[in-house]
Amino acid sequence: MSADWPPSASFETLRLRAALNARIRAFFEQRGVVEVETPVLSVAGNTEPNIASFATEFSGRTDGAPRTRWLRTSPEYPLKRLVAAGFGDCYELGRVFRDGESGGRHNPEFTMLEWYRVGWDHRRLVAEVVELVAEALALVGRQAACTEIDYRTLYRERLGVDPASASVDALRGAFGDVNIDPDGLTRDDWLDLLMTHRLQPEFPTDQMLVVHDFPASQCALARVRDGDPPVAERFELYLGALEIANGYHELVDAAEQAARFRRDATVREARGAVVPPADQRLLAALEHGLPDCAGVAVGIDRLLMAMLGTSRIADVVAFDFSRG
Repeated sequence: MSADWPPSASFETLRLRAALNARIRAFFEQRGVVEVETPVLSVAGNTEPNIASFATEFSGRTDGAPRTRWLRTSPEYPLKRLVAAGFGDCYELGRVFRDGESGGRHNPEFTMLEWYRVGWDHRRLVAEVVELVAEALALVGRQAACTEIDYRTLYRERLGVDPASASVDALRGAFGDVNIDPDGLTRDDWLDLLMTHRLQPEFPTDQMLVVHDFPASQCALARVRDGDPPVAERFELYLGALEIANGYHELVDAAEQAARFRRDATVREARGAVVPPADQRLLAALEHGLPDCAGVAVGIDRLLMAMLGTSRIADVVAFDFSRG
């Protein structure tokens, strides 16, 4: 008989998760943001080179549609389609799936909260994310002060390198005695690894840190603002050492989005990775017209981990991947 049938999280933690879900729903009801449900399976996948999607084959009638369906890595694309159709402010709280992500802080299926605010930019959305996280912390009797800093200043002040101009050798030198295998790493990979290996571990436990205005090369689905250098209108919120939220002033240009999908595919092909179909319905929605808006995704499991001060995702889910 298997000995790992009980839950990996305590009953108290599972009740806290339920309380957090209820608090999230009350938070948005008070603000007139409507909860929606969107498909978990799609004919399109996530093209982002560093995210792997699960795929499955549908055995029933498709009337010519593709049998291969991709499990969503976030509800971003259908939520944007709703906003483009005129639905207005909306959110979704549900499960998402990422292949290859399993370990102490990762589970291949996890809970994501994502929402969109019409007429807002990323800096205005930051304030609402901070309010939500503060309400979550109140559930466990905690508070956290919030500090904001732009990406370039963070790297200059804490690591002594300018992420806009430093050479790869200079970035590698900023790791100190942390050993990193350099094989196949791009400049942005080095910047990301500096965040995860040098910066995040030093973030104070009882602090919310908002890092905004990322390098343009890390724009993902965010707008790029002209400047010297240009920056992506994007932010991340950290609670202690854990990244909790990732938000954008959303790109509304269909042609630019299509170009980004093509760039993603080129990177994937060079790596010998699977290239999922790009979301043509998202492109059609952008062509129709996505209103000026900002959106953010919050990892609920990560938020619970930060609330409870644990580094193990198994401590906050009923059954982690090894017990599924």
